[in-house]
Amino acid sequence: GKKANYGGRYRITDSDSLDAAMEAAGRIRLTIEAKLSPGPPMLDLRRHGVNGRWHEISDNVASGNFLGAKRRGVVGGIDYGFTGEVKKIDVSRIKERLDRDSIVVVSNMGYSSSGEVLNCNTYEVATACALAIEADKLICVVDGQIYDEHGRVNRFMSIEEADMLIRTRAKQSETAANYVKVVGEEDISYAHNFPIKEEKEQVWVGRDFVSDYTASFRNGVGFNNGNGLSGEQGFAIGGAERLSRSNGYLSELAAAAYVCHGGVQRVHIIDGTVGGSLLLELFTRDGAGTLIARDMYEGTRTAREEDFSGIRKILRPLEESGVLVQRTDKELLEALKSFIVVERDGSIIACAALFPFFEDKSGEVAAIAVSEECRGQGQGDKLLG
Repeated sequence: GKKANYGGRYRITDSDSLDAAMEAAGRIRLTIEAKLSPGPPMLDLRRHGVNGRWHEISDNVASGNFLGAKRRGVVGGIDYGFTGEVKKIDVSRIKERLDRDSIVVVSNMGYSSSGEVLNCNTYEVATACALAIEADKLICVVDGQIYDEHGRVNRFMSIEEADMLIRTRAKQSETAANYVKVVGEEDISYAHNFPIKEEKEQVWVGRDFVSDYTASFRNGVGFNNGNGLSGEQGFAIGGAERLSRSNGYLSELAAAAYVCHGGVQRVHIIDGTVGGSLLLELFTRDGAGTLIARDMYEGTRTAREEDFSGIRKILRPLEESGVLVQRTDKELLEALKSFIVVERDGSIIACAALFPFFEDKSGEVAAIAVSEECRGQGQGDKLLG
């Protein structure tokens, strides 16, 4: 029942707060391990005679003192007590367990070299782990959605788009301002029109993200030799800004862009209040949250012959309803060189064709179509833009 106190983005942890944090972390860890450790029903074990596998099944979760930390100490006249800063991630032990197909559970409670337990910032731990083990994905569970300027759920952002949004709103958020300070205000450049598979005629209409800055976490030292975000130790999110949600999820977006700078390919920000949101995000094409990607998850390009079936699938319902002129397979194949497509994670989700009339200095835009499940997301605007 005690109200949390913050100094900027970090919680101030006194002895009572540490006891509460340790109790909560232990309870959550045990709950997670219990949920991840169920074996098959006992009836099945008896029926199929696989009693020996019971120990293998219950041994698929690993936890321990993987997180090294040091006291944050007194900063700006504020004594943070038992609040810790991430110092080291035991990468070798984590990877050893992952190689044994275990699920590794890392809490936010760190351990100092003098044997103290310290209360670390959850996002600082998550970003440190993601960078240290060179993770492919980082998943952030929040309590809402990220919307675009039209009030639609923003399903996808490239690292470039996330970076530009953070910079635009940097004055509204301490975390966003710190991100800009560290990543650099002047070192961002964008290379237009990069080729796919070295085929010069196949060009993505989009921009590749180029930056001189690389986020890093050095084990035993911390973030960037102790000179990480905001000149402090690491990427922490918290305090009044996060509690009030006055800036939406700009802090989480900055964290996502930050780790993408360090090599994490994709970050998923999902709404934990939606039932099954994690499964929907990971096992459906369009997901349920917001994806920030370092690689090209979605882009616009000229059509190729192998896109024929995807384009046909989008056009057919509109042709059958009379909205579009019907084309035979032969006619569509002959016109493919005039088509532009939007590809999302390997699937064609929208298309349009441009037939130029050079003598008349004009052209015809035709066959604009968006797959049914992707309508209302601005895909048609991308094609016309």
